[in-house]
Amino acid sequence: MSLAIPLFPLKLVAFPGERLNLHIFEPRYKQLVRDCIAGELQFGICVFTDRLMSHGTMVRLVEVYKEYEDGRLDIKTEGLGVFKINTFENPLGSKLYAGGEVELLEEDNKVSGGVFKEFIFYLREMLRLMGVDASEGLENVNSFTFAHKLGLKLEEEYALIQMQRESESLIYLTNHLKKMLPIARELEKARERVKMNGHFKSLDPLDF
Repeated sequence: MSLAIPLFPLKLVAFPGERLNLHIFEPRYKQLVRDCIAGELQFGICVFTDRLMSHGTMVRLVEVYKEYEDGRLDIKTEGLGVFKINTFENPLGSKLYAGGEVELLEEDNKVSGGVFKEFIFYLREMLRLMGVDASEGLENVNSFTFAHKLGLKLEEEYALIQMQRESESLIYLTNHLKKMLPIARELEKARERVKMNGHFKSLDPLDF
């Protein structure tokens, strides 16, 4: 499915299902938001690294949280689905902002029980090390739920939204967690050592 939408390049990845708060201050994006309000339009957040990338995420405007006297806006948005950019026009016609034709990508959400269980096993351990209570409530997570919290680089987050099969995404994140967990465990040990500084230590006697 192809459609023409306003486009908002940013140096971040927005994930489907994510609630993203944005502070709007540039004239072109203030115009974009007002056009979205007037026409009940959705817009696309496309990824910009050292250049404009080919994929982004469709978002909807949930709420204008605050409007300042000088026209700046704080807005709340929600990610909907991933698209691929077919054409990019900057500016879009007579508008100040960019836009283009995008193709919404279909997702394959089928995942085997084994792939999901392995991902949850490593995710739960990472969340524990981060101090997040993950004893329950993980049965409905997907590859995007905690993606921003798992130490992925921008390029790695971008690779994630390009994957159209959920099974591929979960395997990708599982492999990432396997690499990150030893680092996280060492950091936890370092924090425990710092806590002991200045305290009286009870040491086990050595048998020699």
